[in-house]
Amino acid sequence: MKPFLPLLLAALVGAAAPTSALALEPFVANYQVFNGGKALGDATMQVKPENGHWRIDLDIRAEHGMMSLAGAAAQQTTVFDVVGDAYRPLNQTMVRKVLFSKRKIEGNYDWTQRSAQWSGDVKEHRRQPIPLQDGDMSGLLINLAVVRDAQPGKTLSYRFVDSGRARPHQYVVQQELEGVKIDDMSFNAMRVNRVQSGNEETSIWVVDGVPTPVRILQRENGQDTYDLRLVEYKGVNQQ
Repeated sequence: MKPFLPLLLAALVGAAAPTSALALEPFVANYQVFNGGKALGDATMQVKPENGHWRIDLDIRAEHGMMSLAGAAAQQTTVFDVVGDAYRPLNQTMVRKVLFSKRKIEGNYDWTQRSAQWSGDVKEHRRQPIPLQDGDMSGLLINLAVVRDAQPGKTLSYRFVDSGRARPHQYVVQQELEGVKIDDMSFNAMRVNRVQSGNEETSIWVVDGVPTPVRILQRENGQDTYDLRLVEYKGVNQQ
């Protein structure tokens, strides 16, 4: 069985976004998390201002099954600025807990030196500095951008620089809207598919006017794995 929280964190890393970089506002979004149709736990995404910058937090809690007995949890944070229409990461923290184990990774994006570097519980080859390019983002910020930029038929391209790795991310927005039903709510959503090699697929459903995806689905070998479904969100005027 593959580790639950690292895979889920990878899926959620594209999870939430305001509809415009120029209108970035605080919000909190809560999700239920499923695997194979079975409830696994909850996830919370939050965007808020902090000390003249912005901060996005992702908190995942396993509350059902063996992972809950192991006390599994994962948190990720990126502090960032909005520069023009770009989300510019400044620093990053990731913490994962299972039983008596705790792993922590910290990253610093130095835009003066145009270099990013990670420390802590990260593999040795991922400790090397990565040259920064304009537009580089952490995984959480890329998916803020996905929801902001999604338009029917559009292809979205970004550069992922996160946890000692740098690689291109590309998404394709379906031309036609798709009906999505979650509990008592129904949406006409844009389905955004990440173009990936290998046997993994990720889809994000985006609804105009909703500051976070209404559903996120990860598949492997043609089978559904992790399914994240929006429960509720609160915007700046609802805090």
